This record gives sequence, structure tokens and C-alpha cells, in this order.
Amino acid sequence: MKKSRIMDFFSALGSSLMMPIAALAVSGIILGISGALLQEQVVESVPFLQNSVVYYILDTLQTVSGGVFTLIPVLFAISISLGMANEDKGIAAFAGFVGYYTFLISSGALIESGFGNFDSLPINSILGVETLDMGAVAGMMTGIIVAMLHNKYHDVQFPVAISFYGGKRFVTIVVILVMGLLGQIVPFIWQPIAAGITTVGIAIGNAGSIGVFIFGFLERLLIPTGLHHVLNGIFRTTAVGGGYEGVEGCLNIFLQFFDKVNIETMRPFTQFLGQGKMPFMMFGLPAAAYAIYRSSPSEKKERVKALMIAGVAASIISGITEPLEFSFMFIAPMLFLFHSVMGGVSFFLMSVLGVAVGNTGGGLIDFIVWGVLQPGSRWYLVLVVGPFYAVSYYFVFKRYLTAKSLSIDVVEDDEEDKEEEASGVVSGNLGLAQLVIEGLGGKNNIKVVNNCISRLRVDIDDMELVQENMLKKSGSLGIMKPSDSHIQIVYGPKIEEVAGAVREALKYNN
Repeated sequence: MKKSRIMDFFSALGSSLMMPIAALAVSGIILGISGALLQEQVVESVPFLQNSVVYYILDTLQTVSGGVFTLIPVLFAISISLGMANEDKGIAAFAGFVGYYTFLISSGALIESGFGNFDSLPINSILGVETLDMGAVAGMMTGIIVAMLHNKYHDVQFPVAISFYGGKRFVTIVVILVMGLLGQIVPFIWQPIAAGITTVGIAIGNAGSIGVFIFGFLERLLIPTGLHHVLNGIFRTTAVGGGYEGVEGCLNIFLQFFDKVNIETMRPFTQFLGQGKMPFMMFGLPAAAYAIYRSSPSEKKERVKALMIAGVAASIISGITEPLEFSFMFIAPMLFLFHSVMGGVSFFLMSVLGVAVGNTGGGLIDFIVWGVLQPGSRWYLVLVVGPFYAVSYYFVFKRYLTAKSLSIDVVEDDEEDKEEEASGVVSGNLGLAQLVIEGLGGKNNIKVVNNCISRLRVDIDDMELVQENMLKKSGSLGIMKPSDSHIQIVYGPKIEEVAGAVREALKYNN
């Protein structure tokens, strides 16, 4: 039971982090394109870019999109509060911002008071407050605490005389009190913690490319649990991922300095970013998909082909790999282990070869924006390594699946399904939502519905009521049960449509 609660917690945390990560990804693309077009060599070779209006627009886009990355802590505070709240999520998000700002003011007041020696801590101006700079850790800590307080107190009731301060209003009150107190305590305990994080970062840095391999291996291996988001967050936003001129985290450093320093300075930080994913996302997994198709029985080939094409498109273009990974990880765990090892090797090779392609996606968009358009990135080495990945994946997948007589599970189009489609039962968003809800055991079995970039994440009362066949009919590409009360259903790029339809159906039914 304790293990289930822990898995539920980390699953919800990973899901909550996806909202700001998606926003950062979009800002990163804008920053990458504008930054690339403003490179001195590019401006000199393209007269159109020398126009004052064009230059101003690009410079403004670069400044605005770059500024978003300074807000990572507050984005984390708001998104985690929102994502981990069970009900009244808007109130939780508001409390998340209030809690984070309260913490900044309180810790800033302590530091200015002279009651302790905080010279060893990073002190910066954040949201207009001169205070302790804990980076994304402060935002994550705030979000988790606020969500816990919100879930406990959002429906508290007081006597009539003071009833105005009960319920949702009390959440903000208790958050201010708790985060204000933490602001007085954390600066004292953060000094040894900061030293410990720095030590870990130094250890990984000293491990060189072996440390990069371990990171890449774990980043893929944790995909089924959703904990890869947490691992990535640690490297991207804390000192574990490196430090440069007071900025911590490989992603923070890259996005804030890539257009200001030589690309050589960025190479140690990009080794934990999207470049390590590109060989297996753009070459390896597509080849694996072809092997899966080729090894499928003739009667399944057409359905497998449609599924694989959708998965390959998502993997190559946007770096969303779950549709492909979930198609084989359960029927062939050894292939998923092979894939995880190759993920580590991919990160290792990009590091050894000195590639410097940043951002987080790993797909074609990031490859072009952060590689091809960036002088000195050595993007062409991805194209050198990629074909070897394609051959390796195809050979291993084809041989293993054939030897084991394995094929992926695809929903059969039986007569009953055809009759349902003809009658409109599963047509349109409403029918899709009803199918998902029924597959989850009915609306009374559903507690909380969330989603990340590719999965529907649902807290339920009774796992025995879940009907996996029905979920597969809804278009699910895979099902994961991290605990007895939490289920994740993979839908790939169409997840927003599915999640929105399910939430609307639940609201309508209630």
C-alpha cells in the first residue's frame, strides 16, 4: 500500500511537470529560430534580416521567449499545485503562486536581517525580490506543499461567525502561513543541501561520458513509470545538470546562453539534452516499427501498419515516443531493455562526438532549429550515427519477434464493433469519451482525470472494474498500472482531445 502511494505521488508529480515543459518547448523553438536568424554570420549573408523592422521583431521574439525561462520556478509552483490538486484546481494554482511569492519575501527578509551568515548561498532578484535563489527546487517544493495543503483544507468549514474564512479562502491563508514559516527555515538548511547537490553534479561531471550513458539509460528505462520527467527535471533545472555563471541546470544554461557564448562552452550541457535522443527517435524506433510490421501475421499487417505509421510520425517529428514504446514494451520486455541500453549509448555517442544540439524534444523540429541552424553544432554527426541505429534496431527487433513468434496486440474489427460504429456509439468525441469512461469502470469508479503529453492519467477506486479491451477499442496504444489506484492509458498526440472529451463527459454526467 505504501509503495502504491509513493508511485501515485511521483506519477502525479511527473504529469504536473508536463504543462510548463510544453510551454518551455514552444518558447524554446521561438528562441532557437530567432536566435539562429540573429547570428552575425546569418544576418550578414541575408540582407532581408538587416532591415530595422525585421531585426526588431526577431530581437523582441528572442528577448520575450528567453524571458520565459527565468520563470521556471514559478511555473513549476503553479503547475504542480494545479496538477496534484484533487478538486478546485484553479484555487490551487492561485495558491501556488501566492505560496511561492510568500516564500521569496520571507526568505529575503531573513537574509537581509543579518541573523545568519548566508554568504555561501546564491542571492538574486526574483520577481522583484532580493532573495535566496533555489532555482526550480523552490517552485517544486512550493507546488507539492501547496497541493497537500489544498487537498486537506479546501473544504474545511468554520462556525457561522467566521465562515467567510473557511473552504477555498482558508487554503490561501494556510499557504501564506506555512510558506512564510518555511521562508524563515529553509535558508539555514539549504546550505548543506546545496553543497550536496553540487557534489552530485561534480561527481556526474567527473564521470564524463559514462555518467551521460547512465543518464540516457535511466531516462528511457523510467518511461513506463512516468518518472523520467522527474529525472529530466533534476538535470535540466538544478546543479546536477551543471552550473554556469550562477545559472543551474543544463536546459536553463543552454537556453539562456546559447546565443551569447561560443558553442564550445555549451557542449558539456547539451549532452543531457535532446541530442542524445535523436539517433533512436529519428532512426532507431522508426526502424523498429518497420520490423514490427514485417514480423506481424498477414491478417494483422494492415492494422499494425496504420498504428506504426502514426507512431513513427510522432517520434520523428515531435519526439513523442510512447506510442511506439508501449506497443512492444509489454509483449517483449527484453526489447524495451535493449531500447533503454541503446538510449544510453545514444547519449554517450553524441557526447563523445562533441555534438551540441540542445533543447528537449529530440525530434526533427529540434534537430533543425537547434542543430542545422546553429553553426558549430556538429548536427551532421546525428546523420552519421542514425543509420547504424536504424540497422541495429531493425535487425534486433525482427530477429527477436520472429524467433519468439510475437506480434503486437491490435484491436480486432469484429462484427460487434462494426455494428457499434454504424449506430454511432463510438463515433465523435462524446462516443469516445463514453467508451473510455466505461472502460475505466464507469464514472463512479473515476476519482481524478489528468493527462501529460501522451497519456491519460486516472485515479480510480477499483482496478478490478477496468476493462482493458474497451480501452483498446477507444484507440489506446498501451496501458500502464503503476499502482492499485492509478492507471495510465497511452493515446499519443491525440491525448488532449481524448482528455478533454472525457472531462466534459464526466462533467455532463454529473
